[in-house]
Amino acid sequence: MKIPTTYAIACALGLTLLSTAAPAADIVDTAAAAPNFKTLVAAVKAAGLVETLKGPGPFTVFAPTDEAFAKLPAGTLEDLLKPENQARLRQILEYHVVAGKVMAADVVKLESAKTVEGGRIEIRTVDGGVMVDGAHVVKADIVTSNGVIHVIDAVILPKQ
Repeated sequence: MKIPTTYAIACALGLTLLSTAAPAADIVDTAAAAPNFKTLVAAVKAAGLVETLKGPGPFTVFAPTDEAFAKLPAGTLEDLLKPENQARLRQILEYHVVAGKVMAADVVKLESAKTVEGGRIEIRTVDGGVMVDGAHVVKADIVTSNGVIHVIDAVILPKQ
C-alpha cells in the first residue's frame, strides 16, 4: 500500500492534516472552566442569568475575577447572593455585559458602551491599558462560542 507523500511527511513531523479542534465553549462554560471566576459563576447562577449567557448572543462580558469580588466591602457579596436580592444582583451583572462581540481592537476606539442593564460604561485608554468604569482590563479577547470575555480587576456598579 502506498502512503500519500503529504500524509507521510505530516506524520513524520507530528502534524495533523485535518483540524478536529472542538468549538469554543459558551461564556458560562468558559468562565466555569477558569480558575479565577468561581465567584462570578456563582453570582450568574444566583441571578438567574445562566440560560441567557449560554444563549446565542453574541455578548461581550467584562468579567470580574474572584479577587475583584473580594475587594467589595465586607458582607456585600454575601448579601447580594441572597434570593431576596436577586434583582439587584442581576442588575449589577447585566451592567458587565454589552450586546455584540466587541474585541479589544474595537474597545480601545470607544469612549463608552451601552450595557444590557441599560446604563453606559465609560471606556478609557490609560498608559497603554484599557479601563472600564475605573476597572483595568487585565486580559482581553477570550473568545467563546457566543461572544468574548474581557477580564477586569474590579466589580463595576451601575450609576444610581
